[in-house]
Amino acid sequence: MGMNSTPSGERVHISFFGRRNAGKSSVLNAVTGQELAVVSDVKGTTTDPVMKSMELLPLGPVVMIDTPGIDDEGELGALRVRKSYQILNKTDVAVLVADASVGFGDAEEALLAKIQEKRIPCVVVWNKADLVSGQAEEPDGGSHGVIRVSAATGQGIDELKECLARLGKPEENGRRIIADLLSPGDTVVLVVPIDKAAPKGRLILPQQQTIRDILEADAFSLVVRDTGLKAALGQLREKPQLVVTDSQAFKKVAADTPEDIPLTSFSILFARYKGELLPMVQGVKALDGIQDGDRILICEGCTHHRQCDDIGTVKMPGWIRAYTGASPDFAFVSGTEFPEDLSPYRMIVHCGGCMLNAREMRYRLQCAQDQGVPMTNYGMTIAHTQGILKRSLEPFEELRGIL
Repeated sequence: MGMNSTPSGERVHISFFGRRNAGKSSVLNAVTGQELAVVSDVKGTTTDPVMKSMELLPLGPVVMIDTPGIDDEGELGALRVRKSYQILNKTDVAVLVADASVGFGDAEEALLAKIQEKRIPCVVVWNKADLVSGQAEEPDGGSHGVIRVSAATGQGIDELKECLARLGKPEENGRRIIADLLSPGDTVVLVVPIDKAAPKGRLILPQQQTIRDILEADAFSLVVRDTGLKAALGQLREKPQLVVTDSQAFKKVAADTPEDIPLTSFSILFARYKGELLPMVQGVKALDGIQDGDRILICEGCTHHRQCDDIGTVKMPGWIRAYTGASPDFAFVSGTEFPEDLSPYRMIVHCGGCMLNAREMRYRLQCAQDQGVPMTNYGMTIAHTQGILKRSLEPFEELRGIL
């Protein structure tokens, strides 16, 4: 396990934007000290976003993202520009690179306005400063100002790195996955089904992160399969503080877990950890009003090989149809895709988002709220359709007056 084992969703995402040939890739390479991005005198060399996980001192684990030019032309160019703008949704720190010998134009102004609208920390880099004599007229870089650099000579690169470290320092929000629910010596039973869809030889990311947080609380974790839960509970001398299950096994686990033992799911824990618990709880109630023909958008944050009983495209629609007694229409998106126009949808059901960074999930939830479309996640949808939502939320004091 090295520095690159830090999950992508937990890394600070730093994105470099600018016109074609403004020197985005050269500045990125100068900051990292590595040839991460292709550099060429030909306009438009970067045609798709390029991401690289690395360690950037003094900040720590980051994802560096090089984007296509924001002034690309033609039908294909417009698609590339849109991809650059989409990258904003997962950007924690934006670097807007402008060519000092060309100046700051409409394309830069439009992007800077969008960055400020999304409240993303941003630094404007005045590149190729070594080619401009005197003090060329610089743009207004906003609250974080403008840094004059030369990727060719190294001028201003150290100052830029210090700025990125300052802007990229994670917010201390005090949230924990599970540790704040535990005392030293408590036992947590984690239920992890092993089936043909499970990754071979490893646990999925939310399970790993939950175990780590339990260890940091000086508590004990007992990991069992859904088929072994009842036997495991019978062997414990004291009842566990909490049982946490994979959402797909919710119904069986709820039946095998005595009512006096608190129960929840990984998906619900992570909605709470990312600050999405309350809106997701409110969003799941939209299921009660679903009618024939209503459109439901099902989103997965990662792409994977689909099984014949895939949770997103098969199981989730089945559970929703059985619960509502209706025949809604389902639409599916995965990976970085997320529609700008959500108005056609009655509600959105999203995966736990373990492979998306917090900014991307906040953006998606905010888009849904802005357009008045309820949004919830897989875990809450499964719990609600199985009639165990209230029980699965009882461990969280902040919801006591809402349930």
